[in-house]
Amino acid sequence: MKQTAFRIDGVFLPPPDAVDEPVFFVEVQFQKDELLYHRLFGELFMFLAQNPQISGWQAVVIFPRRSLEPEETKLYEPLLSSGQVQRFYLNELLSTEGEFSPTIGLMELIVQPSKQVPELARTLWTQVNQTPETKIPKETILELIETTMVYKFPQLSRQEIAAMLGLAESVKHTRVYQEGREEGRWEGEQKLIIRLLSHRVGAMATALHSQVEALPLEKLEALGEALLDFSEVGDLIRWLETNT
Repeated sequence: MKQTAFRIDGVFLPPPDAVDEPVFFVEVQFQKDELLYHRLFGELFMFLAQNPQISGWQAVVIFPRRSLEPEETKLYEPLLSSGQVQRFYLNELLSTEGEFSPTIGLMELIVQPSKQVPELARTLWTQVNQTPETKIPKETILELIETTMVYKFPQLSRQEIAAMLGLAESVKHTRVYQEGREEGRWEGEQKLIIRLLSHRVGAMATALHSQVEALPLEKLEALGEALLDFSEVGDLIRWLETNT
């Protein structure tokens, strides 16, 4: 049991200052699996056993359509019919007429083909902006839209995704955009430091090169100052031994 790996798609823990809030377990099931609930509840309760400080839990299971639900659910019926487990069928949610829901819009964004996603994302954000109040903060919805786009288009930078959505100004303050800027800054610093090192100490062994590449941004900046005094590869090795 100790070696069993968790395979629940998402485990969302409450923030440190909200210890009374529940943990959310999310399972997205796009294929038929008759053992789904055996696995889900087995891993769920194992997680709770290993984390006795948790005060509550909720489980969310998302299917693209109702036909993918396991046929035999009698064993877990008390849990499935309780308020702690919610099941969603995307085709039924997305076809429901009525009040605009950012949550359903985000679900639709996730399951749509990539070629339809940019226009859908722009429409979703326009609808969010035109809605006076939303249960989820608008800044959070924007971050979720951008995060979905990052996964849909992994070959694009955050800046290119922002331009695709026509949201260049809006996303500049989101956490995802800031992380992208930090990542870009780190990559630029990394390339510069390696180029400077090659001039100062010559060609580096593969292991040494990899060690420099793995340095975080603040260490790379410190190395950029220190390398001005390097004259041989031994200087770099000694610096790494002291600073990593």
